[in-house]
Amino acid sequence: MRAGLATSAVHAQDSAADMRTAPAPASPPEDLPHIEDPQNIAPRDARELTQVFFRRLETLEEGTHAYQYARNTLIEMNLSLVRYAARRFRNRGDDMDDILQVGTIGLIKAIDRYDVSRDVEFTTLAIPYITGEMRRFFRDTTWDVRVPRRLQELRVDLARANEKLSGRLGRDPKVSELAAELGISEDEVVEGQVAANGYNASSIDATFHDDGNDTALADLIGERDPEMDLVEDLHALAPLLNQLEERDRHLLEMRFGQEMTQAQIGKELGVSQMHISRLLTRALTQLRAGLLNEE
Repeated sequence: MRAGLATSAVHAQDSAADMRTAPAPASPPEDLPHIEDPQNIAPRDARELTQVFFRRLETLEEGTHAYQYARNTLIEMNLSLVRYAARRFRNRGDDMDDILQVGTIGLIKAIDRYDVSRDVEFTTLAIPYITGEMRRFFRDTTWDVRVPRRLQELRVDLARANEKLSGRLGRDPKVSELAAELGISEDEVVEGQVAANGYNASSIDATFHDDGNDTALADLIGERDPEMDLVEDLHALAPLLNQLEERDRHLLEMRFGQEMTQAQIGKELGVSQMHISRLLTRALTQLRAGLLNEE
């Protein structure tokens, strides 16, 4: 059983517990008909009997055998609504038993909230409750990476807008065009597109067929190149080096470019090693301070 289904079942536990645990009476109350097979009665009969049972349910004391019989019979008589609502989700690739179970939770909620005095057909209330539980189930279980509900809904809106604009423009729409179509910012469009990647995730062990060879996704994922850090450092240093005096740049070139020792530099320039050390320290301190300020 999926985690999302278990979560939905926990939320509906209070409303469904007595159906699961209370023993059904051997016979119905005298003023209610005995239905041998509630799940297989004709739809027209189910609609008429549903109203009869609801009116009687209002007068019964909750927790009694009579109340339990009426409520359980209502649930069984209307399970056809759950099967009807589940048909639209049959191509989702999920276990139909799971879908039917969460739909039944929605049916139970509808029964517990139905008010006969409002003179509204029960199916008008039940179908939204049933499909709502099914959609919640898919929302909670079908995303490989959990994202906020706002982004889940944005993904659907983007898919519809993309299909609409592609047909109109004859090409894939731009971010700006999607934003204008949905009346949102371009940043929100990009955020929704990135979040959509979390709907389906591939295992790094998944294989791809390329030129007759099966290649694992893990073999195609790049690794961090430590040499790139050096490239970034040199790129950041370039403008700072240009800010140094010519003498300091020359000292750094001899020390780090030509890899000369401080003693060799001092001998070539005719100054002491101590003086070269002080000059290098000052130049390096200036560069270090410039890099820290940029960060």
